[in-house]
Amino acid sequence: MINAKKDIVFIAPFKNLYDISKNLIKVHDFKDIEVVMGDLQQGLDLAKSAVENGTRVLISRGGTYSLIQENVDVPVVEVGLASFDIFKSLKLIRQVHEPLAIIGYDNVIKGYDVIGELFPDINVTKISLNGKSNVEEQVKSCIDHGIKVIVGDTVVNRIAKKYGSRCILIESGEEVVLNAMEEAIRVLRAAQAERERMQRFMAVIDYTSDGVIATDKDERITVFNRNAEKILGKSKEKAEGELIANVVGDNALSELTKKRSIKIDSIYDIGNVKLAINHVPIVVDGDDTGSIITFQDITKIQSLEKKIRLKLNEKGFIAKYTFKDIIHESEVMKKCIKRAETYGGYDSSVLISGPSGVGKEIFAQSIHNISRRNQEPFVPINCAALPAALIESELFGYAEGAFTGAKKGGKSGLFEMAHGGTIFLDEISELPLDLQGRLLRVIQEREVMRIGDDRVIPVDVRIICATNRDLKELVAKGKFRRDLLFRINILTLYIPSLNERKKDIEALAKAFVDIYCNKYNKPIMNISDSALSFLENFAYEGNVRELQGMIERAVITCDENEIEINNIIDSNGISSTDSIENNLSFHEECSLKELENKYIEFIRKKYNNSIKDICNVLEIDRSTLWRKTKKNNDAN
Repeated sequence: MINAKKDIVFIAPFKNLYDISKNLIKVHDFKDIEVVMGDLQQGLDLAKSAVENGTRVLISRGGTYSLIQENVDVPVVEVGLASFDIFKSLKLIRQVHEPLAIIGYDNVIKGYDVIGELFPDINVTKISLNGKSNVEEQVKSCIDHGIKVIVGDTVVNRIAKKYGSRCILIESGEEVVLNAMEEAIRVLRAAQAERERMQRFMAVIDYTSDGVIATDKDERITVFNRNAEKILGKSKEKAEGELIANVVGDNALSELTKKRSIKIDSIYDIGNVKLAINHVPIVVDGDDTGSIITFQDITKIQSLEKKIRLKLNEKGFIAKYTFKDIIHESEVMKKCIKRAETYGGYDSSVLISGPSGVGKEIFAQSIHNISRRNQEPFVPINCAALPAALIESELFGYAEGAFTGAKKGGKSGLFEMAHGGTIFLDEISELPLDLQGRLLRVIQEREVMRIGDDRVIPVDVRIICATNRDLKELVAKGKFRRDLLFRINILTLYIPSLNERKKDIEALAKAFVDIYCNKYNKPIMNISDSALSFLENFAYEGNVRELQGMIERAVITCDENEIEINNIIDSNGISSTDSIENNLSFHEECSLKELENKYIEFIRKKYNNSIKDICNVLEIDRSTLWRKTKKNNDAN
């Protein structure tokens, strides 16, 4: 009888072995080992009872060991025979001068094959037993044939004595019993380590987002994780051990296990579910030993991606525009877009320059959407729109308690939010000088430190900046850091003003008409030739943004199917010609030279002293502009 749960149970077939075992347990303090006595069927019953109570390793000897090993599912360690044990029994056998029989299981009597050679004058009969042998019949048969001495284990000895035969007991000494106990402890520890490894393995398998099925070489399922249960609607208990075809049906999933080819991201319809499936055959030494199949429910993936993108969209961290959204007809814009598309393939910083209203952010979003970062956040910030006191905390975040009113737990900065994606710094020229230094460090080190914190946070972001000012001029005036300029203008992109690409005006105007007709539920309108000519000859200060506003006003004020000039002129009735006259201030007659001077001054102010823009509009080179300006100054 087993009194308490032990990890190891020693089932001793006879009293002497029981006593040796009890003594060794006491001497060596084997707290995990219990010893009980029972042979053959009685020993097997004790073994089954021990396993039911949680025993993980069994120890036994002889026929009892063989019987237990065949009928239980836990490791069984055998108590063997040492050379000294055989030598002791051979001393007794040497004194025998009568026929004898050695009867026992092979694991007990295997060392006694040499008796016939050692003692040629003794008539020796060897009888090997197995699980189906009737021990008593074998012993009685030997005695009936005149054998006087029986050599065997405790069961054989007990039966031989019953029939009055002389017996020699094959015993195991302390050495082999101790070896068996130590081996059982090693087996137990190895089993525990393997069990822990398997538990960790199954924890990973069960909590991965994929469904996982493993099969053996016979296409029987050996692993069927929780997500496989959820996706396929089958239970693990019913799946494991079964043929995969019987569990999932005769379909593409079960067919994969018959193939030795690797399949990655294959799309299959399994019942009412669309799955993205990976299949990898397990080949060991050239032999197919099974397969690993992982799969995901595409519908759930799409739903999850949608939720993530919605959350990013709520924060404005989605790039909506692509290069297809840039409406153009002019060659200069085609070249500009082609150059920007090239930039999309690289992670280097980009500086986009150009007058206000030309669509610098649209280009930034388009570059992001064509890059490898297109599934990551696009985080824009207008450096001119925020007070200087807030820009630092917005860009870099702050730690809890960094200042009065700081949010509990702190706040992530925009650089952290843009991790993996792109941060767009519009109007970079308006960034205060002290923050320009912090920005430079972020670009160089690829790490940020929140305000009031002492730890750095690694960030992986691409930086795109935009400006409508001449940064080199600001550097010369000490208003922009030279080293920062070198960092942000590795790749440069100039977007021309609308006045430099008149061919784009018609396409843009018609596109805006469609947009605002749909927005205000009006029938689609045309633009009259005179209105279109007016737009094409208008001197735009706000570029595409100004044109867009003019078209919106025209759609709202137009009650016909065709937009005319009077719909485009603003509410004060000022036309483009009036605007030019007011800007040039020639309300009285003046000489052609004076008119030229006033027009150059008008263009100079309009384009913020940009020599390039002034020359493009006046269609003169830099030296001519310099000469005219110098003459004007000399005349004054």
